[in-house]
Amino acid sequence: MQFKSDKIVALLILLPSLILVGIFVYGFIGQTVYVSLTDWGKGAALAKNPEMNLIGLKNYGELFSGFLNSRFRQDLVNAVFYTLFLVSGALGVGLILAILLDRGPKGESVFRTIFLYPMSLSFIVTGTIWRWLLAPRGGINRLPTMIGLPAIGFRWLNSRQSILNFNWQNLPQITAIVVGAAFLFIAFRQWRSGLKKKGLLSLIPTLILLLWALWGARFTPEILPTPEQHGFNLATIGIIITAIWQYSGYTMALYLAGLRGISEDLREAARLDGANQFQYYLNVAIPILKPMTMSAIIILAHISLKMFALIFAMTGPDNAETSHPAVLMYLTTFRANNFAKGAAIAVVLFVMVAVFIVPYLISAYRERRA
Repeated sequence: MQFKSDKIVALLILLPSLILVGIFVYGFIGQTVYVSLTDWGKGAALAKNPEMNLIGLKNYGELFSGFLNSRFRQDLVNAVFYTLFLVSGALGVGLILAILLDRGPKGESVFRTIFLYPMSLSFIVTGTIWRWLLAPRGGINRLPTMIGLPAIGFRWLNSRQSILNFNWQNLPQITAIVVGAAFLFIAFRQWRSGLKKKGLLSLIPTLILLLWALWGARFTPEILPTPEQHGFNLATIGIIITAIWQYSGYTMALYLAGLRGISEDLREAARLDGANQFQYYLNVAIPILKPMTMSAIIILAHISLKMFALIFAMTGPDNAETSHPAVLMYLTTFRANNFAKGAAIAVVLFVMVAVFIVPYLISAYRERRA
């Protein structure tokens, strides 16, 4: 009886928060999805009672295959590269810094504070500082002149060159290949971990999905009438460097806490087995840090999809080479007053965030249940 009354009290305490979250989070998400399925913005968008007609997935179709929406597609490619380089760069730099500090150098607390300091800055402040540093005729480009070398002429934030180009028409085939590779990896993991217990039948669903993905890669039609090249714009390098500089301190603190939490007995055991420092970190410490790595990946990937302020401060909203779907959403919604298409871009970003967060939440839930 006491247990039931405690549950009721707990529910009553949480109920106001649940109601507020339901309205101001999930309610607004639902409203955004609904608006993305309308044509709000085609007529008098700012009228007191604007006309809104349901048009289904037309806005999404125009974004991914419409002739006038090539900037969105390039922004989407930019977002993928922002995520890949920010996550890999911040993890790599943070891990190296954590290993160096884990060895107990003199002035460790000073170095730790220096490395963490950039994280305390807002994206606006960081972007303004690095915009000066990456100016074409000053900052980093002028450093070689201090030792008698010619200045660097690289245009960090306004280069128009791009590499790793691909044809957007081939996106369905590329997606099918990536999905097929993911299913192949899952099948391999299943074969390694559970084949002896569950038998070959456990691989059948995954293999069916793999074959379906490979079939799609061969027979999926093109989605654009003409070729459209997209790739990695070199102008985004400056923004990527800035983001890594700001968030490598976060991963350093995360990894350093993990390294300091490893038992000293484990370190001594590895040393007695003949492992040197490199082998200890590679084969013992880094595998133990896997949960922290996963958490850092989720958080950094989430941050990379919300880089509006950094890009706005460094290059402005009108530089298409460094743009991002979040920037385009701002322009589409508040400059062009096309609220439906802006909502569609927001939903695409929401789905991209969910791709990173939902699998992590499911994995964490399963670990707790186990």
